[in-house]
Amino acid sequence: MKTNFKTIVISDVHLGTKGSKAKEASRFLKQYSCENLILNGDIIDGWQLKKSGSWKRKHTRFFNRMLKMIEQENTKVFYLRGNHDDFLDQILPLQIGNLSILSDMIYESNGKKYFITHGDIFDSVTSNFRWIAYLGDIGYTFLLWLNRLVNYHRRKRGLAYFSLSQYVKGKVKSAVSYIDQYEEELAKMAKAKKCDGIICGHIHKAENRMIDGIEYLNSGDWVETMSALAEDHDGNWQLIYYNELDFSKKTEEVPTPNYQIVAPCNNQDYRTVAFNKPNDDILPPFR
Repeated sequence: MKTNFKTIVISDVHLGTKGSKAKEASRFLKQYSCENLILNGDIIDGWQLKKSGSWKRKHTRFFNRMLKMIEQENTKVFYLRGNHDDFLDQILPLQIGNLSILSDMIYESNGKKYFITHGDIFDSVTSNFRWIAYLGDIGYTFLLWLNRLVNYHRRKRGLAYFSLSQYVKGKVKSAVSYIDQYEEELAKMAKAKKCDGIICGHIHKAENRMIDGIEYLNSGDWVETMSALAEDHDGNWQLIYYNELDFSKKTEEVPTPNYQIVAPCNNQDYRTVAFNKPNDDILPPFR
């Protein structure tokens, strides 16, 4: 039996890029069932698709997995807009059956309120200096290419995976300072919205910690970290890393309690259309 969670949050899959771990993300979702699946931005990388990116069958399979969760498990899916899939601005907000496409949302669970946003709106580089963000995208893409080359030779020598981009971020003082400031500003936003916590993505750094009384949760990414956030039915959040999973192990089903979701924040009405059964058939942290 699948392990059942109340809510799973993933972000920054960057479908359409060479660095996207779409196959692993799909396999991860097969391991679990959940009442709510929140795709917290940068799921599709529109920036790369306009340039050198390409859409592969494994990218389509990710959405097939999502649609199966809706059809077979009655999962409610919330796709929140990120900066790399900002093309969604043209249709927000939209609801198609159990699929909702939003800019952000407030999630209520076990007496707590969480503000959920991709997080790019709090990034001054992304918001105010678009050309710098694009340069950062190019630089990060180069790092990922170099990272694949480095790890190819490390594997041949029997060495463990090494993240070049994480190493660079950890060594550059301005990068460390940026991440700290980013997290603190998001915590302030959650407090201003009278929420108990903030759930975000964007900077490709998975985190679960308290900041000035606010629960700060970042789901990481599916380019390198391959991580997700999961909430059990008692309201406890945990980070799950793909590389730590035992795919040969079968887990037991957990009973499903009541919950409430409030979305979107602006209380706009959705356009609703019939949902038909489907045919089965990456990125800079400083932008």
